Amino acid sequence: MAEQKSMHGLWRSRWLFILAATGSAVGLGNIWKFPYIAGENGGGAFVLVYLLCICLIGIPVMIAEVTLGRLGRQSPINTMHALVKDQGAPKFWGGIGWMGAIAGFLILSFYSVIAGWSLAYVIRMAGGVFDGATSDSVGATFGDLLANPEALLGWHTIFMVLTIGIVSRGVNKGLEKAISVLMPMLFLILLLLLGYSMSTEGFGLGINFMFSFDFSKINNESIIVALGHAFFTLSLGMGAIMAYGAYMPQKASVGKTVLMVAGLDTLIAIIAGLVIFPIVFTNGLEAGAGPGLLFQTLPLAFSQMPAGTLFGTLFFLLVAFAALSSAISLAEPVVAWAVESKGMSRVSAATWIGIIIWLLGIGSLLSFNLWAEYTLFGKNFFDVLDFLTANIMLPLGGLLIAVFVGWVMNGKDVQEEVRMESPLMYTVWRFILKFIAPVAVVIVLVNGLIPS
Repeated sequence: MAEQKSMHGLWRSRWLFILAATGSAVGLGNIWKFPYIAGENGGGAFVLVYLLCICLIGIPVMIAEVTLGRLGRQSPINTMHALVKDQGAPKFWGGIGWMGAIAGFLILSFYSVIAGWSLAYVIRMAGGVFDGATSDSVGATFGDLLANPEALLGWHTIFMVLTIGIVSRGVNKGLEKAISVLMPMLFLILLLLLGYSMSTEGFGLGINFMFSFDFSKINNESIIVALGHAFFTLSLGMGAIMAYGAYMPQKASVGKTVLMVAGLDTLIAIIAGLVIFPIVFTNGLEAGAGPGLLFQTLPLAFSQMPAGTLFGTLFFLLVAFAALSSAISLAEPVVAWAVESKGMSRVSAATWIGIIIWLLGIGSLLSFNLWAEYTLFGKNFFDVLDFLTANIMLPLGGLLIAVFVGWVMNGKDVQEEVRMESPLMYTVWRFILKFIAPVAVVIVLVNGLIPS
């Protein structure tokens, strides 16, 4: 296949792509979900299973998705149309690009609402709202935020304005500059918090919670959890990685670069756990799951520690930076498509698409208050979007990417683009992509559709 050129520009270096892709992968899930599921599913034993899943699913599928992006050099939608035509494949394979872009579009609509909570907590923490707080008062603060649609709308709006403002400036002036600031700041804040966490009495308990090897807790369910998280944590199947791959320098090795991204993403998730759990255990609190840990347990912990206001503010800045680095990657595929296919300027495309995403997000924020009683199959608007994207669209997109690259595309075109130095490594990757990854993703997909 003839080499294509991107009309949007390229990352100025391989490292900028690594930072951008890591930023896309690092999000709210790394900050609270990975540490919690590791602790609850056998600690170090689960981490080993998770790393195996990263190697057998995450990395092979990510290499495939980056390869598609760099071959097409366009938005995921137009990249897949071009590749399908070039390979003489049935037209329905072009749906991979649409599915990924739409999934990212839908995810950003509710992700922005949750990310808005982190912005609200930066201000609350910095303003001393949680100084001397009790469990009841912290819970009431979170409950009051969710029950206030006007406040949620305000924070959702601010977050979307930040996201679209960055995306509207393009690859080099927008995405690159934002990533160049956000990711070093994220790493710096994470290391500062880790340094503090190491000084607490609960650091040993935190290490034990995450890394004690309890193989008795490894069962089919924990393996499914590891499979699912390995897939979703790398932002696979939502168009973001394919879009970023389109801006990747031609000389960079896809395999080596993806290994760096996967390694950094996992490292950040582990460090986040070593930050969170020592603080929780030092203050005698329960390591609750999900948003409850992030927005209720941790604020209470920060309220009871020396310099808690400072470190609490830094923590929620970390969460906000992680969310913003993910959000810009979710918006990019649809904005790039509008620029390419509709002849719109970057600013116009980002603005109009941002407005549509913002409007859709209103349905999610109302799910926590005024629309809470309106459900479909027992799920409110927010839950429906979350289930549709996480349980159906993303794993299905990843499955189709693996099958398309592994079975449909010309092997010579793929080998030339991936450019693995070792023929053996290429053969192993191709085997995993064709036979192992699809089966594993089907397991994740089927498990996600079975009611819990």
